[in-house]
Amino acid sequence: MSGTDGQNTAPPAESPAQSMAASLIEQVRPAIVGLVLLTLITGFLFPAAVFGVGRALFPDQADGSLVRRGGVVVGSRLIGQGFGRPEYFQPRPSAAGNGYDASQSSGTNLSPTNPKLIAAIGQAAQDYRKANGLAPGAVVPIDAVTSSASGRDPNISPENAALQVPRVAKARGVSEDVVSRLVAEHTEGRQLGFMGAPRVDVLELNVALDQTAPLPKR
Repeated sequence: MSGTDGQNTAPPAESPAQSMAASLIEQVRPAIVGLVLLTLITGFLFPAAVFGVGRALFPDQADGSLVRRGGVVVGSRLIGQGFGRPEYFQPRPSAAGNGYDASQSSGTNLSPTNPKLIAAIGQAAQDYRKANGLAPGAVVPIDAVTSSASGRDPNISPENAALQVPRVAKARGVSEDVVSRLVAEHTEGRQLGFMGAPRVDVLELNVALDQTAPLPKR
């Protein structure tokens, strides 16, 4: 800019405060833009994509793997629930809340040497033998007397199910062969052929029982 004397004048120098503010804005702007973009991608776009793919390719799992009886939802094949009557197969014990409480899903958190846990397992073994008509010293499957880490395991071992067959068959007034066949039909193998152990979904088995061998009228 020319002055009245015809000479150029330099622009006024920035103060230290102005220079610091400009530098701060220059550094903060990318962080704010990155935060907004990542929030949109990870908070909205990615969850929406996963939801859409899940609904399209795995509709049953996306709905919670629900089990229905007569059109009525009776539970999920992924979440264990209690069955107290002798006509039904019993699930693993549960330490979640007062038992099978999804809002307090957890195990006992007791160490294997804890006297309280040892006593509880011993009592559970006695109750299991008595309920299923086993000899006092009969070997009991570990999943019949211990709870899972979640307290909501929906499965039991085939060995556990086999020991319950006589009780269930007698309570329903059907042959053991009928009940054993249902157990075999609802026994799943190892995942991918090598992971985990064979298992029986208790809820699905009990629903099949009601359909094949209805409860006797009381």
